[in-house]
Amino acid sequence: MHLSANEGIEGVRFAVTGGQGFVGAALCLELLHRGAREVRSLDLRAESPWSQRLIDAGVRTFQGDIRKKDDVGRAFRGVDCVFHLASYGMSGKEMVQTGRADEVNINGTCNVLDACHEHGIRRLVYVSTYNVVFGGKPIVNGNEALPYFPIEDHVDAYGRSKSIAEQLVLKSNGRQAKGDKSIRLYTCAIRPAAIYGPGEQRHLPRILSLAKLGLAFFKIGGPDVKTDWVYVDNLVLALILASMGLLDDIPDRKGTPVAAGQAYFICDGKFYSKWIPQPLILPAEVYKVGVTHYFSYLKAREELGYVPMVSPQEGLAATISYWQDRKRRELDGPTIFTWLVVILGMLGVFSAACLPPVGPLKWILDIHLLVFRSVLVIRLVLVMAVALHFGEAMYAWFLAKKVDPRNATGWFWQTFALGIFSLRYLFKRARE
Repeated sequence: MHLSANEGIEGVRFAVTGGQGFVGAALCLELLHRGAREVRSLDLRAESPWSQRLIDAGVRTFQGDIRKKDDVGRAFRGVDCVFHLASYGMSGKEMVQTGRADEVNINGTCNVLDACHEHGIRRLVYVSTYNVVFGGKPIVNGNEALPYFPIEDHVDAYGRSKSIAEQLVLKSNGRQAKGDKSIRLYTCAIRPAAIYGPGEQRHLPRILSLAKLGLAFFKIGGPDVKTDWVYVDNLVLALILASMGLLDDIPDRKGTPVAAGQAYFICDGKFYSKWIPQPLILPAEVYKVGVTHYFSYLKAREELGYVPMVSPQEGLAATISYWQDRKRRELDGPTIFTWLVVILGMLGVFSAACLPPVGPLKWILDIHLLVFRSVLVIRLVLVMAVALHFGEAMYAWFLAKKVDPRNATGWFWQTFALGIFSLRYLFKRARE
């Protein structure tokens, strides 16, 4: 497919469901950058980390729920092309809310399709998932010829509901508009790999936050397990190319658009050993990260002209740089094990010094008496410990006012709780 960089974008109105999200916001901004006449974002959230950038760029933001037909219709009226990104249940605690996953991913997609039919929209690009064909068995360099994984065998609502939704979208390809039979809706589906990039909120934040707490102590899957990822800018490029592949008014092109009714795997083209360094992972996530599965983007390259514009090395460098900068702006501290030792130790001294020796508290008092010999000494130790922690906290507050003013209050309370175990992290930041 050989088209200009802005074919089907300049002077066109777009709607993006999930436009306040990580990928949705990047897509909205890129569409405007390429000359779109208007870009509308439909999202359940009133605001997100990208809201201000969207508003400043001129994106029209609609707060609404794709489960409600009126909200979808209001955002789609007068639109030429829709990107349907909104979904629910991909990872974490969302995965156990099966009812909501079905409502958003299936019913919401039905509302999107109905609104496209109602308002005579010509193009719909649906963001799907690898999980429509992957169900826990190894896939090496898979392609679009793979059959759908059996609906009844999916172990999570997300994969099942997204598979149903994708099939609904592709079966709606060629559907005539309600008010004008000469207008047809052309649809396609993009199946991205795991998405990463600066600001990504699902994968890296979970890993980094648990690593910070000291909970990243094992991995799932062997060293030979491989999967692929896609950088956010590469995915946005693929989505735009897919929308171009649905154009039905290209001169010298006959028949249906090249992407009409098609699905495409999208990735960076490099495969990684994938492991999840965290114990807090749901059972339904285990088979996704512990089994080799990666796919080829050959079909997208041949039919859409997709070639990753950002290399994996460049994408990873940008992502790491973002998180390093963010880490410098956040409160740093020790692992959860240090928290437990210090807090439990202080509570033990407090209970031995101040609480009546009843039940288990008598054992705590006996242990402290073995060390300190008398209750008076225990109480003196408690007073000295509290005074020392308070003094360290005040020092931390004054030092943080110079080296990390936005987190000064946080440093005070963390140091009051942990003492030197917190203060040494502030010293490290002061040396940077």
